[in-house]
Amino acid sequence: MPIRRTEFESGLRVVTERIPGVRSVALGFWVLAGSRDEPPPISGSSHFLEHLLFKGTKTRTARDIAEAFDAVGGDVNAFTAKEYTCFYSRVRDRDLPMAVDHLSDMLQHSVIRTSDLEAERQVILEEIHMHEDTPDDLIHDLLNQTLWPDHPLGRPILGTVESITAATRDQVRRFYKRHYVPGSLVVVAAGNVQHDPLLDLLGSGMPIGPVRSEGPSSWNRRQAGNPPAPSGQTLVKRRKTEQAHICLGTNGLARNDPERFAFGIVNAAIGGGMSSRLFQEIREKRGLAYSVYSYHSQYAEAGLFAAYAGTTPARAKEVLDILREQLADVADGALSEEEFERAKGHMKGSLVLSLEEPSGRMSRLGKSEISHGEILTVNQILQRIEAVTLDDARRVAKRVLSQPLALAMLGPFKGKEPLA
Repeated sequence: MPIRRTEFESGLRVVTERIPGVRSVALGFWVLAGSRDEPPPISGSSHFLEHLLFKGTKTRTARDIAEAFDAVGGDVNAFTAKEYTCFYSRVRDRDLPMAVDHLSDMLQHSVIRTSDLEAERQVILEEIHMHEDTPDDLIHDLLNQTLWPDHPLGRPILGTVESITAATRDQVRRFYKRHYVPGSLVVVAAGNVQHDPLLDLLGSGMPIGPVRSEGPSSWNRRQAGNPPAPSGQTLVKRRKTEQAHICLGTNGLARNDPERFAFGIVNAAIGGGMSSRLFQEIREKRGLAYSVYSYHSQYAEAGLFAAYAGTTPARAKEVLDILREQLADVADGALSEEEFERAKGHMKGSLVLSLEEPSGRMSRLGKSEISHGEILTVNQILQRIEAVTLDDARRVAKRVLSQPLALAMLGPFKGKEPLA
């Protein structure tokens, strides 16, 4: 089997996929801690910690870490999401021991100096300001906050100016000690990698303990709670921008929902490509937007479906009406056989093309293991997509799109414009 999995008594899970014909390895250390795990007063701690772990360990400086990867032409980086944080690298196969050693050291032995925290505080505040100055990014955070105003999934990953300004070393360090433990860690490697030698590399630098099992996961740490109700609220944020940015959305499906493949096809038909309804109606037929699309994000107990468009402020009402009309039409069962088959092909092709290199494979394995507790092969996923019928797609479209829709709009509006 090209995919192998080992779970240790410590809770650490290791997944590898050997890809013949490549000379590189994509390596990821996935931590089951994200922005949803932060109480409001320490909002942004996961992302703050992501920055700080690159600042040095007990035996390495930040420059040592950077020079080690630069010296072999490798990449090293990280990102924070709502339910996990990932530290990843891509190196030549011969340099995998170095990458494992450095990432293991960073995750276990970062010192989090007060001076580093103060320096990174300013960097993150600048990142928040940059995010605020990027309206086509900011609008999605505004929709999350509007759709789920009282739920952890509605909070921004970066935190706020207030929470980052107030963050202390003790707060961030407590979060680090609580969450960065073997039981919350998944290590994934894809490329020219051997499973057993990787286990040996990890065992030499981490207290992983004896093997608990090989094969499917025996547990899944993050338990799904009650899904937040979609608020159906509207937020209009006035800002001097050239475009009006519109995001309309509601609850999607949780990551383990059996109908998630069917709704993936629905999402592709609505706004997943150049032949999708939104692209054709808003951009091709009327020339009202350059960027228009839909997406579906999945979490433990709920998902987020959203449609976005950026347009001239004077045409915002027209674009919003088209968005609502198209979503209502699909909810009413108007998805055609032709649209359905085209969207199904789009979903299958996009999946396969995203896995043409090790980084895409590593990302898929990491998200599957840390979020689902199971790993489907590409063929299994393709079979599940192929098994979806038009009736399945119409049923799940009605289920999702009949819920209250939340609306976030950002632009140079005046008075009750653009909803009047």
